[in-house]
Amino acid sequence: MNKQIKTLLVGSLMTAGLLSVASQAAATTTVEVYKSPTCGCCAKWVDHMRDHGFTVKTHDVGNKEIRKKSGLSESVGSCHTALVNGYAIEGHVPAPDIIRLLKEKPKAIGLSVPDMPHGTPGMEGARSDPYNVLLITERDQSRKDATIYNRYDPYAKKAMQSEPVKPEAEKGGSVMRIK
Repeated sequence: MNKQIKTLLVGSLMTAGLLSVASQAAATTTVEVYKSPTCGCCAKWVDHMRDHGFTVKTHDVGNKEIRKKSGLSESVGSCHTALVNGYAIEGHVPAPDIIRLLKEKPKAIGLSVPDMPHGTPGMEGARSDPYNVLLITERDQSRKDATIYNRYDPYAKKAMQSEPVKPEAEKGGSVMRIK
C-alpha cells in the first residue's frame, strides 16, 4: 500500500512540475491578437490564452490585413489572427496546441481552426462540434492541403480520441493531409 501511495505521489509531483514548466513558458510569451472591437468570442479566446499563462496584447483593427500579410489563405480564416514567436495563429486554436507548437518549433506558417466551430475555446456553449487544428506549412496554403495537427471530437470515447499528429520539424516524413 505504501508503495502505491509513493508512486501516486511521485506521479502527481511530476505532472505538476510539467504543467508548471508549460505555464512558465507561456507566461514569458506575448501573443498579439488582431480582432474586431465588437467580437465577443475573440475576447473569450483572449481570456482562454491568459488563463493558460500567455501575455496577450489586443489590436481592435480587424484581422484580414494581418492574416494576408502572415501568409494565411482565406480558406483557413476565422474571426481573429494572432502572432506569437514568428507563428500565425488563426481562429479558436486551443492554448495547449499553441504551447506544443512553440515547444516543437516545426517549420510552418502557424496553426488554424478555420471558421468558428462550436465548442472551441471562446465558442463554448450547449453545443460542441468535432474540429481539427491545422498546421499551415506554406504561404496561402488551402484548407484541403493543410496538415492535421490535432483533432477534437466531443462525441468520441476518450480511448478513441486521436493522438496529435507530430509534424516533421524540418524535412522528410509523411504527413496526413485533408482531402
